[in-house]
Amino acid sequence: MAAGEWETGRARGDPGDRVATAHGTRSPTACGTRGRPALVGWDPRRPAVTPMDRSTMRPVRNLSTIMIKLDEAVARRRTFAIISHPDAGKTTLTEKLLLYGGAIQLAGAVKARGERRRAHSDWMKVERERGISVTASVMTFELDGCTFNLLDTPGHEDFSEDTYRTLTAVDSAVMVLDAAKGIEGQTRKLFEVCRLRDMPITTFVNKLDREGLEPLALLDAVADDLQIEVTPVTWPIGMGQHFRGVYDLEADRAHLLERGAGRSVTSGTVLEGLDHPALDRALGHGQVAQLREEVELARALLPSFDRQAFLAGNLSPVYFGSALNNFGVEDLLRGLGQQAPSPRPQPTAQRPVQPTEPAVSGFVFKIQANMDPRHRDRVAFVRLASGRFARGMKLTHVRSGKRMSIQNPLLFLARDRARAEQAVAGDILGIPNYGNLRIGDALTEGEALHFTGIPSFAPELMKRVRTEDPLRAKHLGRALVQLAEEGAAHAFKLREGSTWIVGVAGALQFDVLADRLRTEYDLDVRFEGTSHHACRWVEGDDPRLLKRFADRLRDSLAEDHDGIPVLLVRSAWHLQKVREDWPELRFLATREQLA
Repeated sequence: MAAGEWETGRARGDPGDRVATAHGTRSPTACGTRGRPALVGWDPRRPAVTPMDRSTMRPVRNLSTIMIKLDEAVARRRTFAIISHPDAGKTTLTEKLLLYGGAIQLAGAVKARGERRRAHSDWMKVERERGISVTASVMTFELDGCTFNLLDTPGHEDFSEDTYRTLTAVDSAVMVLDAAKGIEGQTRKLFEVCRLRDMPITTFVNKLDREGLEPLALLDAVADDLQIEVTPVTWPIGMGQHFRGVYDLEADRAHLLERGAGRSVTSGTVLEGLDHPALDRALGHGQVAQLREEVELARALLPSFDRQAFLAGNLSPVYFGSALNNFGVEDLLRGLGQQAPSPRPQPTAQRPVQPTEPAVSGFVFKIQANMDPRHRDRVAFVRLASGRFARGMKLTHVRSGKRMSIQNPLLFLARDRARAEQAVAGDILGIPNYGNLRIGDALTEGEALHFTGIPSFAPELMKRVRTEDPLRAKHLGRALVQLAEEGAAHAFKLREGSTWIVGVAGALQFDVLADRLRTEYDLDVRFEGTSHHACRWVEGDDPRLLKRFADRLRDSLAEDHDGIPVLLVRSAWHLQKVREDWPELRFLATREQLA
């Protein structure tokens, strides 16, 4: 079937569908236009095959078929990640996007008590106890004819490798800034990763309910620091205790919201134009005069929105607000629907893969173990790069050449899941993994594609790990391999003996690993110091030379969970000496996970 042809089959109510009923066919709301949310709540128990009549929000009983046009369905996808420095409000913003998208009824909070603390995106026990995100999570919801695939990333730099991999699976990013701090260290690093991929970035300036930098000064700092043009889409009305809402520069209207209703969607007051008589009564003459002056300056000094520059990664639209109080969140979500790109071509070693190609293809960018601790399950997260997937399809696992029947694909709301009957390019699928899928693996309908750009970085810190019970050493080895396969840490087994060494990007990961080994695998472990300073993956074109190298440096060699040789070095001088002695070999600090 050529791209763009109509295809008939049962589906779950895709935003690109035309629904055939007893009264004819009906088109859904266009993506990015105002309308009723397509999901009012998330119920994992509800069969995902039940299509919904969007005018009544009830199941379509007389449905015979649902006809999907691939290019239209793809055009309605918005797959994006949220990046920020820790404590900028990323998780709170994620909760509010889910709230306004209709995926949840009450938003959790990171710094709260009881039920309110249960942020949906932070589903792991350690995340809820510490109030930080340590793993990426995927949430799918629909609004105004768009299907949003939101990937919440860890903000802490100790878990940055998971974030880097997640960014390979999205088409754009939302950069969250603290209004009082502007660009911070981790934000700058993640922005540069996005820039390497020419990824469009939307900026959300958060925490305007606290005192912070003046908006114009903040925008200048962002433009100078990141070397990118910025253009405000909304403008804050006041700041701190005097923060009253936002002014939409494009629609030319003020959006005033009530305080104290941050956990649920509230309808605010909308006033058209800066000269609306009710604006003076709502804000007071002094604040209105300041708003008019700032809006005039912003329109005169800052560039207007250029979608082509945005899609090329050269311009960032800026939204102001307070996620905690729901200010500006709805504007951001609707802006993503109207401005953010639909799925983009994905690079492979053979050719770029276009999203509207009829053949299904995708790649594994994340593996998560023990999402359901009762069943010790493992799920592979697959970004669909092209085509239209249907449950029960047989796909080729390119690395092994074997055919896989995908019978139980999943869609996610963080930890909660629902069976996916159909999906198209841009969607994120979960596939139950029984040890055969790894990060970087490609799944296709037969073509031997190898997706590129999925990185793995040599760890910054390394420690020897031992179990308190020596009789459980094999169990420890299996647990470490599973955690390494999901990218939680690097696990290296020495060639000599049975010692395991764990490598991580930051010290906090050791605490998280110990907690997960205890709660998920019933293993009490201790981490001990090691003489190894760093490690490098070893590659070479001559197998005989690699074998000779392994025989000579057996005491300094280990294997990672994929069986790839790794050199463990004691110092920078040691690494330099090995490079000089073996110039034909490559010692890599970064390895592309190309299956």
